[in-house]
Amino acid sequence: MPEAIDPHLADYANLRDVELRKSMEAEHGLFIAEGEKVIRRAVAAGYPVRSVLLTSRWAEPLADLLGPLGDRVHVVDDAVMEEVTGFQVHRGALAAMERLPLPPVEDILSGRAAPGAHGDPAGHVTPRRVLVLEDLVDHGNVGAIFRCAAALGVEAVILSPRCADPLYRRSVKVSMGAVFAIPYARMTDWYAGLAELRGAGFQTLALTPDQSATPMDKVTMADRVALLLGSEGDGLSSRWLREADEAVCIPMSPIAMGMGVDSLNVVAAAAIACHGLMRAG
Repeated sequence: MPEAIDPHLADYANLRDVELRKSMEAEHGLFIAEGEKVIRRAVAAGYPVRSVLLTSRWAEPLADLLGPLGDRVHVVDDAVMEEVTGFQVHRGALAAMERLPLPPVEDILSGRAAPGAHGDPAGHVTPRRVLVLEDLVDHGNVGAIFRCAAALGVEAVILSPRCADPLYRRSVKVSMGAVFAIPYARMTDWYAGLAELRGAGFQTLALTPDQSATPMDKVTMADRVALLLGSEGDGLSSRWLREADEAVCIPMSPIAMGMGVDSLNVVAAAAIACHGLMRAG
């Protein structure tokens, strides 16, 4: 961090340095919410505010949230904002929020997770439609998938151990705060992860571009369904494909296949598949 930057603003330094931010945020137990709407959603979800950094034009729209924070509110001009963060902050307001402990996977699947941050915002609900993300490492993709899930009725998300952090700034930004709306947890044991899902009564469906798999709209869905989505490049691991109850696909147009377009990107596939999961509701 440059010497000229106020130490009170250290939470906001070098926001585009992914590796630095990942280690620093983990060490200090914080994440960054960007923009008025996302900040309000984070506060409503129960995350405590460490501080707010904003330009003067955002002081009035956020006045109700800023009042109780006292000297934890830092109003700066655009030049200082860019110097501290390392880029132009077009939404004009950032909040450093405290992370809260993630519940165990079993608490999410059973509906025992408490309401609020990471739990079900509406109360104790036993999920019937769940997304399981295996090793998605792109923060933007993870945020976009949370947004799709929230819009299409998915009730929980389970992350593999190596999956990207939903509370990383880009994930939060792309999701428009949807990461605060859906309860989620992270597996501690990838190897036995699907066994835990089956033990909780979930039918596991592995989404694959392989057109020999069962079309998504032809699947006979059980009462509780977990849809598995794989990494951006390689897709699901061979182990999870073998262990899943059924492999499913999104049928592709023969014309597209003839042109060499044989799959969708993971976010588009997630949106279509989440819509298909609505039949399980």
